[in-house]
Amino acid sequence: MKIAFHTLGCKVNQYETEALKGIFARKEHEIVGENDVADLYIINTCSVTSLADRKSRQYIRRMKKKNPEAIVLVTGCYSQTAPDEVAAIEGVDIVTGTNEKRNIPKYVDEFMSRRSNSSVSGIASILDIPDNSEPELHILRYEELETYEETGIITLPESRTRAYIKIQEGCDRFCSYCIIPYARGKSRSRSPISVINEAKALVEKGFKEIILTGINTALYGSEPDFEYKGDKRGIEIIISLINEIEGDFRIRLSSLEPTVINKDYVSGLFKYDKLCHHIHLSAQTGSDNILGQMNRKYSREDYLDIVRQLKAFDPHYGITTDIIAGFPGESDADFRDSLTLIDEVGFCKVHAFNYSKRPGTKAAEMKSHIAPAVKSKRTAELIKAGEQTAKLFFEGCIGTMRRVLIEEFDVAASCFIGYTDNYIKTYISDTKQYSSGEFVDVILTEIYKDGMRGE
Repeated sequence: MKIAFHTLGCKVNQYETEALKGIFARKEHEIVGENDVADLYIINTCSVTSLADRKSRQYIRRMKKKNPEAIVLVTGCYSQTAPDEVAAIEGVDIVTGTNEKRNIPKYVDEFMSRRSNSSVSGIASILDIPDNSEPELHILRYEELETYEETGIITLPESRTRAYIKIQEGCDRFCSYCIIPYARGKSRSRSPISVINEAKALVEKGFKEIILTGINTALYGSEPDFEYKGDKRGIEIIISLINEIEGDFRIRLSSLEPTVINKDYVSGLFKYDKLCHHIHLSAQTGSDNILGQMNRKYSREDYLDIVRQLKAFDPHYGITTDIIAGFPGESDADFRDSLTLIDEVGFCKVHAFNYSKRPGTKAAEMKSHIAPAVKSKRTAELIKAGEQTAKLFFEGCIGTMRRVLIEEFDVAASCFIGYTDNYIKTYISDTKQYSSGEFVDVILTEIYKDGMRGE
């Protein structure tokens, strides 16, 4: 059977899609491109914004037109939070929730068996019996999303140099704008043994960067019944264990939430020599007023304390972030606080986006929603401010030496491309030939395209 996958949203979704590909490949199915003709289309959806929902619906309809006889299975956050809405999309056959991915092959086999045994298209049509078949729903309730779903060890991700490892699922922080806790359930952590086994397998395969990811990675090990006998806590448990694995590789954190960690916790991570000098630290806003409305549980000053700790350790520590524009009630003064936060931190990358109203969240019921045009204008200003601080960050790095992991050779630019440990995309023009997955010490010389040149 030919199977095509389409993934929307976060790195966790991408990781879970890779796990599914592995499961089906081991059953000797053929994995094809997402736009190829296939017998089964699996769409792993996102629901963090209304745009993500719309993109999911568009792909479902497009693939069904490509092969009307294909089975269409929809999984992920959109399926979990709006299963009936997904099931109502013409062409959908199976809908599964976020904690049902390991059962997807079984659901597909059962569906195919029933389809082959059915006479709906034959005898039933002759007897004028209507086809009342409806999409199958396999959705656990929020209260049932209690255990970490093991999908097996992934040792062959699509990238040849960097590999993600999912270590945590769910979130119980309930930010007022966010639908994800309802889509993913309460926080639960993967066992340290399982994580380390996957990390060791990836290092043995030659991967040079291990990226730790989760729905809220900083919550790792926070469950009352989490079993670990060491003296470490939180995500430091995993960092310390992976750091002990022999080999020349590095560890990167996909994100940490300041709702969970503080400056003292961050400073405790500096002793791990394999850990990259880069962190994605979600701000969401620079306004204390809006932070309170968002239920973020930290202040602007708390956030800046973490930043100061990072910069004291390494002045060129790479910090990336997310910022929402136009949260309900955001005044001009609140918005200016976000702009000044960007300047004060000196982010190397800012991901700014419009607030998206998600039904079922507290923010959706708030008054004083911001007009779309105002949100878009503010987002554009945040993006521009982020580009300016990125430029200043790059300028500050000129003349410094960083270690770059080579990923590819760009024929058009005639240079090798890779990322520094502090997350600068680096272009290296050199007569020497490098290999994908090779570490190179590079002097950063100038700003170039979306990163810097190095030699």
